[in-house]
Amino acid sequence: MTEDNQVSGTPRSPLPNHLAVIMDGNGRWALERNLSRFEGHKAGVNSVRMVTEQCRKAGIRYLTLFAFSTENWMRPRDEVSLLMSLFSQFLRSELKSLLKNNIRLRALGDLGRLPGSVRKELERACENTADLNGMDLVLAVSYGGREEIVQAARNIASEVLAGRIERQAVNEDLFRKNLYLPDVPDPDLLIRTSGETRVSNFLLWQLAYSEIVVSNLLWPDFDAAELKRCLDEFGRRRRRFGMTEEQIANGASCALALSK
Repeated sequence: MTEDNQVSGTPRSPLPNHLAVIMDGNGRWALERNLSRFEGHKAGVNSVRMVTEQCRKAGIRYLTLFAFSTENWMRPRDEVSLLMSLFSQFLRSELKSLLKNNIRLRALGDLGRLPGSVRKELERACENTADLNGMDLVLAVSYGGREEIVQAARNIASEVLAGRIERQAVNEDLFRKNLYLPDVPDPDLLIRTSGETRVSNFLLWQLAYSEIVVSNLLWPDFDAAELKRCLDEFGRRRRRFGMTEEQIANGASCALALSK
């Protein structure tokens, strides 16, 4: 792979430092073709591979993919079992590529709910890529945004009750430090496929100022051309972070405004 800051011929333009993706539509893609839902999930793996490769080539530093939500545990047991098997297979098959392309794998969510064999495979992949620094590929697995916020609140409450933190010291910075991956910056761009316009309990804290682009393509049909279209749309956006156009025109710092 080359680091040319381009995606399939995309001209140099503002790219997100952190791209998050809600990968939606595997089941509908399969049903449209009279296939099982599992075949749709298998087809979706190709899009995962494509997006990862394209983002690495473009120089996008963080890529977070919503792979399995806390609500997905309520799906039929057979489907969940097949999804866990597919996830383990993906981790084994892609490890060599992650190492070759300097991609660090990380996980986001309540990993204790994963089957032991799956959790072991995930931990192995994360450990083997821990020192890589070309790109962080973050898989949101057994993840729920509300649960993440509640867990952070519990942690802080325990510290306050124990007297290790003063109540007045609780602020946004402290709260962020108690999220699952506090060192990962907020997404600049969220892409959701399949035409749905919900965030579906994904990164509720972190998406506060993210740009959102919706793709009408089902996830297995999401290709490099559609990724380019979404990135181009992001590049045309004017991000104000709550400030006025006049403030931006005068050179005000969005990062400084958000830090206050």
